[in-house]
Amino acid sequence: MKLVKCFVVVCGLLSILAPSSVLGESGTVVIGLQGPITGAWAYEGQMAKQSCEIAAELINKKGGILGGKMIELRVVDDAGEPKTGALAAQKLVGQKDVVAAVSTYGSSVCEPASNIYERFKKVNIGYGVTAVRLTQRNFTYFFRTCGRDDSQGQFFADFIPKKFNATRIAIMHDNTAFGKGLAEDTKRALEPMVASRGIQIVYYDAITPGERDFRVPLTNLRESKPDVWYFTGYYAEAALLVSQARSIGITCPFIGGNAAINDEFVKIAGIDIAKGCYMTNEPLPGDLPYQEAREFLASYRDRFGEIPSSPWPIYAADALNIIAHAVDKTGSTDSGVLAKYLRDEVNGVPGITGPIGFTDQGDREGVPFYLYVVDEKGNIVVSR
Repeated sequence: MKLVKCFVVVCGLLSILAPSSVLGESGTVVIGLQGPITGAWAYEGQMAKQSCEIAAELINKKGGILGGKMIELRVVDDAGEPKTGALAAQKLVGQKDVVAAVSTYGSSVCEPASNIYERFKKVNIGYGVTAVRLTQRNFTYFFRTCGRDDSQGQFFADFIPKKFNATRIAIMHDNTAFGKGLAEDTKRALEPMVASRGIQIVYYDAITPGERDFRVPLTNLRESKPDVWYFTGYYAEAALLVSQARSIGITCPFIGGNAAINDEFVKIAGIDIAKGCYMTNEPLPGDLPYQEAREFLASYRDRFGEIPSSPWPIYAADALNIIAHAVDKTGSTDSGVLAKYLRDEVNGVPGITGPIGFTDQGDREGVPFYLYVVDEKGNIVVSR
């Protein structure tokens, strides 16, 4: 009887000292990545996959976490579709050795996916999901390493009318959770100037994503005679819109939101059309001043020949990094322990994109915004 009691006590102590969730079969720490590996946003998804591979590789080269455990990346494709996003999340939560997920690109895809993660109590950190409402649901397990649309909308209101001496502003969105959300937040940020009659919003309407011919909405936009035109949708439609707009005589500056312009935008539109197009955005990878960024980008360039052309893959890498950091510091892979640590203890942890900390809601703290422009060579540079 005493032997049995002793055995129970020892087992109890071991369960306290050991990580509180199952590691991979080989003793690895498995972190999932959900993203658009195929589909309309595959360009972004592939960069996110590559960025997380580099992040995991750098951690492993330094000895891993938990005293030598290696990071294993497990990727699932959500094709940039909301329904598939939920299925991808179900696939990851169904794998018991997946500690947490980096998830995903696109607020409309993240929303149903994060519902699944929350239901199954799995930490998930969005990397390209900026809709404000995502962190207004009082979820326990959802975080994001990127900024929010309301911050970007306020940046537009504070900066763009002055820079372009603009009083007539057109806002076009694509009815997605991200695009419509950013448009609404920008409109709200402009309201004080509208009330004081300093500016007018002369056009506010939506296009349908996936369409190829936008001449009808563009004709209506042209007739509103805007000084600047802000499009808050994604890069594939943005490239077509600018090309068709210039062909029907819309000459005002085009400003995209932070999903509108990347190297693929320049490729689709062509340099002659893309040059002079602007974008409100978080710092692009090449503009990050941190030692962690230099190390990461050097490794990425060595492997893939160039660095990512948008910030979202880097936010994905930082999501993986902060998950690994939380596991290592807590000595646990339990979602409840990790979520509490991320919310209560993470503050100014060095990251590729700068110091990482989260609000009580799970938002990233202190994300800056810049105005970028496509230059004569097709490069995306900070506008001076």
